[in-house]
Amino acid sequence: MTKTPDMTKMVQDMMAAFPVDGTAFQNAFKTQAAMGEKLTKVALEAAEKSTEITSKWAKDTIAKMADASKAKADVAEYGKAASDFASSAAEMAAENMAAFAEIAKKVQMETVELMLAAGKDASEEAQAAVKKATTEASAAVKKAASAAAAK
Repeated sequence: MTKTPDMTKMVQDMMAAFPVDGTAFQNAFKTQAAMGEKLTKVALEAAEKSTEITSKWAKDTIAKMADASKAKADVAEYGKAASDFASSAAEMAAENMAAFAEIAKKVQMETVELMLAAGKDASEEAQAAVKKATTEASAAVKKAASAAAAK
């Protein structure tokens, strides 16, 4: 009678022939951690610059408010002080909004550069991993085929 092949043993032998490379997972984790670090750096620099702009804007506004709130000898001077304050506040708003826009533009450019670099690195790593896996799989298939033929 013909002997039924032991499929369990064959699958176990096949799985043993395809060892899992833990370094691929470690490298992926390291790559992700490095990417996270770079993106965090970009975000923190933007937050720092935004805070500096906001602080300067607040100080300048308070200084202008102090000038506008001083007692005046003539009633007409209060209208002029309010008008001057409103004019300088609008000018400061325009300047500071432009500064915020520059920060946002810089963050966007740096983020795109990081993403493009990460995509290129990931593509290269994937190509290398697929090539390595193909080579190992071919060798394992040949080994399993020769082992099956020997039985």
